[in-house]
Amino acid sequence: NLPVLDDAERERVGTLYKQVSSFEAKKVGAALVSRNIARHLETWFADKPKSYRPLVYCWRGGSRSGAMTHILQKIGFAATQLDGGYQAYRRHVVAELERLPALLSYRVVSGPTGSGKSRLLQALADEGAQVLDLEALAAHRGSLLGALPEQPQPTQKSFESAICFALARFNPQRPVFVESESKKIGVLRVPAALIAAMRASPCIRLEVPLATRVRLLTEDYAHFLHDPAIINSRLAHLVSLRGHETVAAWQALARLQAWDDLVAALLEQHYDPAYGKSLSSNYAPTPADQTFSTADLSRAGLQQLARKILAAVPGN
Repeated sequence: NLPVLDDAERERVGTLYKQVSSFEAKKVGAALVSRNIARHLETWFADKPKSYRPLVYCWRGGSRSGAMTHILQKIGFAATQLDGGYQAYRRHVVAELERLPALLSYRVVSGPTGSGKSRLLQALADEGAQVLDLEALAAHRGSLLGALPEQPQPTQKSFESAICFALARFNPQRPVFVESESKKIGVLRVPAALIAAMRASPCIRLEVPLATRVRLLTEDYAHFLHDPAIINSRLAHLVSLRGHETVAAWQALARLQAWDDLVAALLEQHYDPAYGKSLSSNYAPTPADQTFSTADLSRAGLQQLARKILAAVPGN
């Protein structure tokens, strides 16, 4: 963010425009803009080569981004001003998120927690499949413990932009593989048109033994295992759903660092019932569904599974 007018300066210029004249406002504004652009040239742009191609925008695509673009072009940068500014860009993103989802066909990868859905998506991508990894875009694994360490979620608008960009790149003649997400991933909302298209699509249903799922989850959530207090504070949020006695038993396992037992208990007593209920109401079985069973979620095992799936799904 390289403002040519900060909030206070913009308010000052706006007040002059309304209370004095546009001439006085532009005169003061031009001095402020020149000073701020000079600072950006001495800092951000100082080490940029001539090949640098900045896209410059402000809210409406008017004088603020126009001034910056003009000076950068005069210097010799191939600078472009975003027509209509961020306001027009957001209208475009919102419209595309209504239009694009219905143009694509999807295969929804479903399976209980710990069945390796995210890893399978990566294996499918490695094999050349079209993959929309919403959890990667949302920086969240989509569960109570799904927050990624030291990686905050993006804003809702950034999330939507990333989804829009991904959808626009897909070939409509080939299927897009996506995980069976709910309407929200962490604090972020999945666009309604995309959720509707996903829920109307066939599923790739994974069957994985409990012991394999426990092993995968203790690997994926290893960052929690050094501090039982962190897990227990999260588990406390489930009291309203599972009751004090059940949650207290889970918390006791965490204090003992009996991680395999804790994960198995959480799967059997919380995640599996919740996931089964959600799946039956949101991703109901269809005749086009396909089921794949595996006990091998290693890199090689997932690669083999991905190849089997791609061979079975038309259009790849």
